[in-house]
Amino acid sequence: MAYSKLVLVLIVLQFAYCKPDTSEVLPYYNGNDYIPEWLSDSEKTKAQMHTVKDFEFTDQQGGVVNNKSFEDKIYVTDFFFTTCPSICPTLTKNMMQLHDAFIDDDDILLLSHTVMPWVDDVEKLNKYAEAYEVKYGKYFLVTGDEEEIYDMARTAYFADEEFGYTADKSDFLHTEKFILVDKEKHIRGIYSGIVDSDVARLMLDIRTLQKEK
Repeated sequence: MAYSKLVLVLIVLQFAYCKPDTSEVLPYYNGNDYIPEWLSDSEKTKAQMHTVKDFEFTDQQGGVVNNKSFEDKIYVTDFFFTTCPSICPTLTKNMMQLHDAFIDDDDILLLSHTVMPWVDDVEKLNKYAEAYEVKYGKYFLVTGDEEEIYDMARTAYFADEEFGYTADKSDFLHTEKFILVDKEKHIRGIYSGIVDSDVARLMLDIRTLQKEK
């Protein structure tokens, strides 16, 4: 028992000394490898970090949603479809946790893209949003061109961890990732949207990001 405790202490100490302090500063993510990169340790400047490219989709009420909709906002994004029987209900439930936690915080927005835009039209997205009591303007569920949605998932948000390794761009996109994007369109966190501890960590990271200047 004493030996086990000693090993645990050594592991914790090693973690503490080898890992940068993320309690006050979040890293940047620049690729599908999900390797965190802190400005303090990087040869890159903030301007050289990956940024989410411009986009334009249609939301659950038929409105236009684009990069300007998230200007000077922190947002969390994911990918789902309304008829998904497996991970999507959990993803939506956890997005609604964020929705409710930050309901009165105008700095924080949420964005979910359907990966079946040929099925999920505006009407279906609106019914889905109503079923979950989504506040319009806080949480956008969007549809649009399939190729553009898949490209955003894989090359803008790095939500498909297999892409670039084994996946083909024609493969069906089914990802559990939640992506945290800062006010300057940098990716600052990648989480599993079906793991409670990851969602809790995401909430804390949002607060950390809000303190960033």
